[in-house]
Amino acid sequence: MKIDDAQGWSVTMGQVNSPASGAAGRRAVVVDDEKILADVIAGYLELDGFEVHQVHDGAEAVPLLREIDPDLVVLDLGLPGLDGVEVCRQLRTFSDCYVIMLTARAKEVDVLRGLRIGADDYMTKPFSPRELVTRANTLLRRPRRLPEQVVESSPVIEIGTLKIDSQSRDVRVGGRVVPLTRTEFDVLAALASRPGTALSRQALIAEVWGPGWVGDEHLVDVHVLHVRKKLGDRAARERFIRTVRGIGYRIGTGT
Repeated sequence: MKIDDAQGWSVTMGQVNSPASGAAGRRAVVVDDEKILADVIAGYLELDGFEVHQVHDGAEAVPLLREIDPDLVVLDLGLPGLDGVEVCRQLRTFSDCYVIMLTARAKEVDVLRGLRIGADDYMTKPFSPRELVTRANTLLRRPRRLPEQVVESSPVIEIGTLKIDSQSRDVRVGGRVVPLTRTEFDVLAALASRPGTALSRQALIAEVWGPGWVGDEHLVDVHVLHVRKKLGDRAARERFIRTVRGIGYRIGTGT
């Protein structure tokens, strides 16, 4: 079976032919019960320098993910054994690796479930494997701390009872540890590094996902909603992340 995409790449049953690319040393796990598609995705990722493992059943995926400790997981939503949402939920109890969720379902609620449980991005089938690799690289290139000038002046930002440590990536509310995913932390840190400034969805995407990211801007809303829930914010009292109507979001005052 051969699949061609618009960029001129070709895949023949897991063998990929393309120009050289990518840095090595990164681990990825492809979790999809469509074995031919999993082979295609794995081929593209291997070409880009990833060490790739495959698993085709949700129940078998969790122990493999514990063992591999990947940098990236490409996770299908509809899996036998355990569905992708449950696999992602269990994954988030022991790993903060990046997760790109794949879905063939048209219902927005299914996508939102995956993002709320801890996925960083999603793609709807059918999709370009080349675009998936591009998105994976965008995620893995993201900085792991606040801008240098902010770190040098104050590595810990305090907003009421909220404390954000940009170096250890530790977040606490009233002394309680808040377990944020990498993407959730980056969204919160981007807002906290600019007190008093309202950031649009586009600005947050450029800051967190990178200027080359392409996708649904409402991805930001889902991650903000999830951060708010973990911080204990309520719609009637936005202490830490406030909605700026017609613009986007800004960090709150903690009260």
